[in-house]
Amino acid sequence: MLKGSRTLAAIACLLVMSVSSALGAPPDTVFLEELTWTEVRDLIRSGRTTIIVPTGGTEQNGPFMALGKHNVRVKALSEKIARALGNALVAPVLAYVPEGRLAPPDGHMRFPGTITVPNDVFEKTLESAARSLALHGFRDVVFLGDHGGAQADQRAVAARLNREWTKGASRAHAIDEYYRASQVEFPQLLKARGYRQDELGGHAGLADTSLMLAIDPRLVRTSQMKPGRREDGVDGDPSRASAELGRLGEELIVPRTVEAIKKATTRP
Repeated sequence: MLKGSRTLAAIACLLVMSVSSALGAPPDTVFLEELTWTEVRDLIRSGRTTIIVPTGGTEQNGPFMALGKHNVRVKALSEKIARALGNALVAPVLAYVPEGRLAPPDGHMRFPGTITVPNDVFEKTLESAARSLALHGFRDVVFLGDHGGAQADQRAVAARLNREWTKGASRAHAIDEYYRASQVEFPQLLKARGYRQDELGGHAGLADTSLMLAIDPRLVRTSQMKPGRREDGVDGDPSRASAELGRLGEELIVPRTVEAIKKATTRP
């Protein structure tokens, strides 16, 4: 009886030690906002010196796709890209980007829910984020923009920082390949499979909607998907969109971006 009690006590002790060890370990995440400052410090020291700064946007995406499309999409894809790189973390998504004028409202600003900021405000925010991350030891600050209106600003900020950081340890990178893969190469792939240009569209069409269905179908109201009209904020026809097609986009975007980041961050 005594021997059995000792065995049970030993097993209980091992279980407690195992749980304590698991609770004390950093989580399996690449997201900066899910880590403590000491965990970030230790990860940087261990070689995680690339940080992805994703930029999304809060804008209308037709009557059937949620306003947060860009934010959810760039976060999900940035995670896959960071894990594939192996030496990267992901900063919080910048959800407020230039979306057009307030007065008179134009572009996406004509639709309720869209939020815009001036280009200089967006650039200053991006620049301050990059400076903060470089201060803490990240050597490569990577801008990934899911929104077309952010691309030129990202390039401008990266160029401005790199002119200043010529003798420093850090560099900034605006990775255009990410946006090109989703907005040019993915539609080209679908077109080669027989989908029409008027279906693919440029905003909330077949390609755009398929990618969202693959990443987070909760944001798509499939019962409301129908050919686009300018007054609805849709360019294209999402009727034949599917998660299966969207996964083709993921399989294209992630490796293209990983390759571009590796090339940009390789030091001579």
